[in-house]
Amino acid sequence: MTQAATPQSLAKEGQTAYQRRDYLAAASAFEAARWGYEASGDTLNAAEMANNCSVAYLQAGDGEAALAAVEGSEAVFAQAGDLRRQGMALGNRGAALEALERPEGAMTAYQQAADILQQAGEDQMRAQVMQSLSMLQLQLGRRLQALASMQSGLEGVEHPSVKQKMIKKLLNTPLEMTTRKKA
Repeated sequence: MTQAATPQSLAKEGQTAYQRRDYLAAASAFEAARWGYEASGDTLNAAEMANNCSVAYLQAGDGEAALAAVEGSEAVFAQAGDLRRQGMALGNRGAALEALERPEGAMTAYQQAADILQQAGEDQMRAQVMQSLSMLQLQLGRRLQALASMQSGLEGVEHPSVKQKMIKKLLNTPLEMTTRKKA
């Protein structure tokens, strides 16, 4: 006799599949876990699984499925007052829109994600989102906006990584050169 899979075991199965880079299997397991959580009334974990599913679909190259999976999850987190996961969900929405070559929507979602992650005090996550926004702006030829976004993302990082320190230094160099007094 086999036991019915629980949402928790399905989520674990999804993580295992994701780690072995079997993204479609991961998305399928996360989707099943989502429905299990929803059936038991656990909307927060259901929304978490929706986000996991979105990331897995994105890794599998299916932007449409990624966008559909993340749809509405940020509202669930907002209602629960979970700013961190709300920001992450908006970042996932931005990534899905970017994959679908919808840059304006992606930039809006990234900016909303960054604002919410800043409110949540998640400076590292905010820096990652701002980096995604900056790269998209750069691809669109919006160089000054890209620099400003990158700099803004790094400003709030309390404990920057070595890479972030180097980028911060590079971004500050032109500003320092223009404000230096001439002898």
